Amino acid sequence: MLAARKNPTVLWARRPELADAINSTGENREYLSGIRLPYGLAATSDLETAVAGAEVVIVGVPSHGFRSVVGRLRDAIAPDLPVLSLTKGLEQETLLRMTEIVAEVMPDHRQELLGVLTGPNLAAEIAAGQPAAAVIGMQDGEAAARLQQLFMDPTFRVYTNADVVGCEIAGALKNVMAIAAGMAVGLGFGDNTLATLITRALAELTRLGVTLGGEAATFAGLAGIGDLIATCTSHRSRNHMVGVELAKGRKLEEIVSEMKMVAEGVKTTRAVLDLAARHAIDMPIATQVGKVLYEAEHPRAAVLSLMTRQPRPES
Repeated sequence: MLAARKNPTVLWARRPELADAINSTGENREYLSGIRLPYGLAATSDLETAVAGAEVVIVGVPSHGFRSVVGRLRDAIAPDLPVLSLTKGLEQETLLRMTEIVAEVMPDHRQELLGVLTGPNLAAEIAAGQPAAAVIGMQDGEAAARLQQLFMDPTFRVYTNADVVGCEIAGALKNVMAIAAGMAVGLGFGDNTLATLITRALAELTRLGVTLGGEAATFAGLAGIGDLIATCTSHRSRNHMVGVELAKGRKLEEIVSEMKMVAEGVKTTRAVLDLAARHAIDMPIATQVGKVLYEAEHPRAAVLSLMTRQPRPES
């Protein structure tokens, strides 16, 4: 929507009937009901048609389908086009970030043009025109500045950051922490609990992110604390909702089966824990989320485990 306000933009949908509905009604009634889409936006279910003649490719595919879609794009886009990921997750099997997947699938593509757009960006609020901000992580500063102008408008402010690693890791990890926050809310805990959780979650994000090559300052910005606050406190957050429902005693499979969209944190948690183990990084909140998701631990037991850990200095 943001891109289409300034430039002709093509949206790819997997299902032909969804693309046809968008083109005929000017709305995406399945995901953004009641929001009028810009006239500069067209939809297609043919991926090659979608990227034909494109000057920038924006990929918003969930992490579990990211590699296969990018593989189909390999011979369809030039190696000097900016490719911008919107996906906040990690590939489970390889533990790769999304820009790393693009670099692996398209080894001839200019890697400094592979980037990510991230931040506290709940789609429904942006579509409604509520003020928000985001950050573009990309090594090529000139290309990042062009993309900044592409998305900027009076209700959406965009910053740039050369720290692609930090931006992507922050976006992936915050989904794990949002599940924890949802569990706290679902258990009936208040603001003190949520503030404590978000603060310690930020410490975990930063610890792992810096170890992987990110910059500490990135985690204090929109990609880190900004996105963490939005996802941990909003009822619109899919990951937060998963945590709330788990705290009510519902089964994960039942919760996920009822969701139209993907809660990335459900799958990302395992990848995050594998990364933490690989680098010997202590991540107690993520560990407890993993136990609730994959070992059927009750959220109340997870909170007790966190609160009774060995005393230590704040870091």
